[in-house]
Amino acid sequence: MLLRMNAAWPLSAAAREFARAGVPVFPCAPWGKRPATGHGFHDATTDLDQIEAWWRQSPGANIGVPTGAASGAVVVDVDVHGPVDGRTRFDRAARAGLVEGWELLVRTPTGGMHAYYPATPGTEQRSWQAARAGIDFRGDGGYIVVPPSVRSIEGTTVAYEVETINTGPASSTLDAGGLRDFLDPRPTPRPAPAGLDRGADVSRLTAWVAARDEGERNRGLFWAACRLAENGLPASEALDVLTAAAGHAGLAEREITATVRSAYRTVHPTPARRGAHDGSSPARGEPPLAADGWFDRNTSTRPSAGSSRVRGL
Repeated sequence: MLLRMNAAWPLSAAAREFARAGVPVFPCAPWGKRPATGHGFHDATTDLDQIEAWWRQSPGANIGVPTGAASGAVVVDVDVHGPVDGRTRFDRAARAGLVEGWELLVRTPTGGMHAYYPATPGTEQRSWQAARAGIDFRGDGGYIVVPPSVRSIEGTTVAYEVETINTGPASSTLDAGGLRDFLDPRPTPRPAPAGLDRGADVSRLTAWVAARDEGERNRGLFWAACRLAENGLPASEALDVLTAAAGHAGLAEREITATVRSAYRTVHPTPARRGAHDGSSPARGEPPLAADGWFDRNTSTRPSAGSSRVRGL
């Protein structure tokens, strides 16, 4: 299907051709990628009457296709955005033998590419992001925009176009998990700090933070850090626990430190210390602060009485 698609095809006609071939489609915003239906890729269908109605209402709608079992295809989405160039990491993965067997490559309007693979029969392959590598995997729970769709990039209309066809050996399925581990290893579970439910709380928090998407990463990290602060985990230990998880979500170390710091100051505002302005020493038994009153590894907050689980989960 994709080999026959080019800019000469009306989008409505291309959408119907996909549907006739058994590939469900749904409309996306004209010149964009955002789904134009209430439930996004969940609305994808091969029903020709519905497809006709969608594109009659919006003839310029781009064509979205759900990935994974719904369409029988999964896609490695290689992004080029500012300083992040996923093509470099894709080339490294290729040298490691982790991205062989693609059926075709589609050039995307922003200069990246989509590498198409057959979905693994009978196996769920969930979508994931490796933001720091500039590569996303579009599998079950995801979608892509397909040719002959077009984007408006800085006022210029640019199309999705098939660039290369695999004429080599028959295509094979992709080890998406192995590729993810190569591009962006997931955080190693850490032992739960004392005072927290060892089997659930910290591991749940770190897994939840690691799974945040762009747009909700910083807020999610702040929320998780507040829960740890409320339950008495020292700030330095919270930073240790959350750094790997937030880094996996795509946040830089400096941003992680600032966010955890802000959360602890919100939950435990630093009171004015006796002697702060009169030159006297801290009260007996009061631990000294670090230079800015924060992250002293000898300082800890006290857990609420009777609480041994992280609240808010």
